[in-house]
Amino acid sequence: MSENRRQILQMLADGKVTADEAERLIAALEKESASAQAELARSEVLRPRAKYLRVVVEAQDQHHGGGQTKVNIRVPMQLLRAGVKLGALLPREARERANAAMRENGIELDLNQIKPENLEELIEQLKDLEVNVDEDRAKVRVFCE
Repeated sequence: MSENRRQILQMLADGKVTADEAERLIAALEKESASAQAELARSEVLRPRAKYLRVVVEAQDQHHGGGQTKVNIRVPMQLLRAGVKLGALLPREARERANAAMRENGIELDLNQIKPENLEELIEQLKDLEVNVDEDRAKVRVFCE
């Protein structure tokens, strides 16, 4: 029960409002709640769920005649979801070994902290991720679509 509804019922119990007034106040609360839910649903429709994580690299190749190298990686978000769920099935010892190997290579990531129930929030935050790196010879972009 919401705090506002509880306050209305308390006012009714204390005799500060009549039953009709309490009913109108509760109806107004429900209408307000419904309009807030409708607004949330509209924002979800306007901003579709990200389907891919993209990495695009464009670089001038100085080693092979100055041509241009292009890399275009498109990783389905479903693959990320499945990977996290499968990672949760790994024995703890295997995760610890993987963590140690990543640390040895300069990657500070703890696989024990990535939980399937937190994945959707992470993916939601990735929608706003866009990393652009421009240098004289290379351009790297990481984004969600």
